[in-house]
Amino acid sequence: MYGRDAELAEIDRLLADARDGRSGVLVVRGEAGIGKSTLLQHAARAAESAAEDAAGMLVLRATGVEAEKDIPFAGLHQLLWPVQERIGALPDVHAHTLHTVLGVCTPRECGPADRFAAGLALLTLLADLAEKQPVLCLVDDLQWIDRGTTDALLFTARRLTAEGVAMLFATRDETDGSGLPELRPRRLARADASRLLRDQGLPAALHDRVYQESAGNPLALIEFAAARRGRPDTGVDPLPVADRVLASFRTQIAGLPERTRLMLLIAAAEGRGHMPALLRAAELLGVTLDDLAPAEQAGLVEVSGSSLDFRHPLVRSAAYQDAPSAQRMQVHQALADSADDPGCRVRHRASAVVTPDEHVAAALEEQAAKAQGLADYDTAAALYRRAARLTPGLPGRARRLRQAASAVLRAGHAEAALALTAEAKRSAPDPAERARLAAVRAAVEYERGDPHTASQLLLDHAADVEPDEAEAMLRTAAAHAWTAGQVALVQNAAERLRALGRPDKAVDGLARIAAGDHATGLPLLAELVAETRAADAASPGADTVATVVDRRVQAVYASLILGDDDATLELAAAHTAYCRGNGLVGALPDVLRAQAQAQIAAGRHRDAESTAAEALALARDIGMRQVAGRLAATLARVAAIEGDEQRVRDLLADASPSDAGYVLGLLDLGLGRHADAVRRFEEVAHHLVPADADLVEAAVRAGTPDRAREPLKRFERWADAGGQPWALAVAARCRALLDDSEDHYREAVRLHTEHGGRPFERARTQLLYGEWLRRSRRRSDARAPLRSALETFERLRATPWVERARAELRATGETGAAALATAPDLLDRLTPQERQVVRLAADGVSSREIASQLFLSPRTVEYHLYKAYPKLGVSSRRELSRLLADQGRAAS
Repeated sequence: MYGRDAELAEIDRLLADARDGRSGVLVVRGEAGIGKSTLLQHAARAAESAAEDAAGMLVLRATGVEAEKDIPFAGLHQLLWPVQERIGALPDVHAHTLHTVLGVCTPRECGPADRFAAGLALLTLLADLAEKQPVLCLVDDLQWIDRGTTDALLFTARRLTAEGVAMLFATRDETDGSGLPELRPRRLARADASRLLRDQGLPAALHDRVYQESAGNPLALIEFAAARRGRPDTGVDPLPVADRVLASFRTQIAGLPERTRLMLLIAAAEGRGHMPALLRAAELLGVTLDDLAPAEQAGLVEVSGSSLDFRHPLVRSAAYQDAPSAQRMQVHQALADSADDPGCRVRHRASAVVTPDEHVAAALEEQAAKAQGLADYDTAAALYRRAARLTPGLPGRARRLRQAASAVLRAGHAEAALALTAEAKRSAPDPAERARLAAVRAAVEYERGDPHTASQLLLDHAADVEPDEAEAMLRTAAAHAWTAGQVALVQNAAERLRALGRPDKAVDGLARIAAGDHATGLPLLAELVAETRAADAASPGADTVATVVDRRVQAVYASLILGDDDATLELAAAHTAYCRGNGLVGALPDVLRAQAQAQIAAGRHRDAESTAAEALALARDIGMRQVAGRLAATLARVAAIEGDEQRVRDLLADASPSDAGYVLGLLDLGLGRHADAVRRFEEVAHHLVPADADLVEAAVRAGTPDRAREPLKRFERWADAGGQPWALAVAARCRALLDDSEDHYREAVRLHTEHGGRPFERARTQLLYGEWLRRSRRRSDARAPLRSALETFERLRATPWVERARAELRATGETGAAALATAPDLLDRLTPQERQVVRLAADGVSSREIASQLFLSPRTVEYHLYKAYPKLGVSSRRELSRLLADQGRAAS
């Protein structure tokens, strides 16, 4: 290799790290011909060689083939073919996932699977393989690997730490693998290019011309040198391949016999290099393997065993593109007639027709549904689009375009989905089909951050579909309307569900709460929570996965609205464990967000940050932009309590207006910007009831108590109906602020003290009561609540509130106020992931179980413990458990 010392050193370092037990990933990105495949070949040779100082590695390979880009998990099938017998040794959930996506069994037999569950299973398999031997995964032409495999590979790559696994991807694409470490081979310098050309036998006099024409691209240098060898340089005679390497390959192919060109076309159209399929089609077209000999002699293809490989993907492109279209269609028809795989047969039939054909379109739709069943939505969308193009009638075309739009949206491409719905609408005369299109458009609008429009679209079209579909649309409309704070739309959805004869307890509860009828609305949500707990306890395994997920998600968010922190933590923990145990990666970010919110309420800020950080990483990997924005807002709430204004604003960059408004109001309140806080809380309080309590305090401190009276009434109605002690305490605190009444303060402190919960709210109550006592010249009485408030604020690192409590203590004559800091939480020394691992390990959970829960490998769990022990001053799990128990007692 010429001029690649830096690139080779980087790859060798990656391999050395894997041999030492450290995992890593590298994306080799660059134009065609720049040498990506050659670098991967070097990695394979270096990995497989065993020397005294370098153990041999297990090498797994896959190469993207353009013809297989629409075959779900074709790349994963290639990669894992040599180790497929090891899959059965994995935990059942991972073995079933891989068997499903690889087609060993159906989703009905092995359970549902998606690309992210496949990524988790792949991580588990690679970690298991690396226990015996370091592993190198080589994936060439990633831009042509099917989307399901790509997502699974990238999901795995982002979670590698200490398994002894190296992953090396080569791609031309500028997006795949973004965010991972990259290697971008440069074009060769003149000196390196001259060495290459000299070794190719090109006279030195021609080096400058060839170098200029190739611009230093290694493949172009080789091809141009081959074209120029033996030809005199006239100085004016242009190179036959002056602008593109592709033209060079076309020239070479054009000089081959006609039968050889046909064999190359069959191989290019077949795509996989699978000799049995290629030869069956060749027999139908009257050519044989012998006809490939001239192409082999020219170095354009290589035949070995049962496979055929093109020298470079551009050779395949040249062989295919230069053939007449009629001949290409004839070849695809022969490949379809001889194919034994249904997916390949359909793909070739689709390429063999140019006019609408319902039979082919229906077959493509069937393959798309299979891809969608594996959650490979990009592949499904591509197949649905091809089916739509070949559909004769407008209604069928509209339906398939709508299915494509839905799949595209689920793959995370909102704007592309919107374009497809617009195209489908032009072909959809049927009101029911237009309603289904409206549902997709509503999902797009919600993803773009407009829940109001999303809700209205669903309500406008729900009457045009059958009751089952209408029910689903109305329930979703109610949820979107609640998020948008649109009271009338929530009530509209509830009324129409009742008129449909399908009342929904959750929607009815939301509608009544939105209308201010907390006395009947909150009990409905409480019933839903109680019923879910009872159903889970009575028959935890009797329901389908979809039923369990729907029921638990409703209950988790009902408990959040109720302010029942214990129920939220219990339900969220149970559902999180269920999702992890069943590989439901896509369902995790939402439930982890609810768990983080409850952890913040419970004063477990560092745990909340760990939970939200994990969920945010998952949401970004999966493409859940709206959920990612809400998770960032959840993290911002902690930053707001801590008074970190810059972090708050950074985190809220992609948050919705309602999420951002509340967090910024909380920040303003802590920093003493009371008028700004009033304005922000007033914008969100109508659909975020707890904001009413913050609005009361902000309005009183801003000197506008009249603006606090209506919010206080709303909050009191909510607190009385829900009956949560912390909420009743806060209501009493707000009443004390407005009435300037010690009795209400004392009642608030009593409720906080007797029932516990929400330490930040308790500390705020103690601070306000202490301020009231100090203003009433009862300085000695004020010190106890102020000290307690200060201790809690310091533990929560709530800097603005700490400063305010200290100032109040000093005003009472407390000389030691600055020295009241509580002992630091030792877990603050850990990263969010170390904290998660440490907490589970301290509870006695094994490394393998921790790995399964956190989507890590057991070796990575041990790595995190190895890093955490010195930070905590312990050396074993027993010491760790004792330390955390002592820390918990001190905090309480």
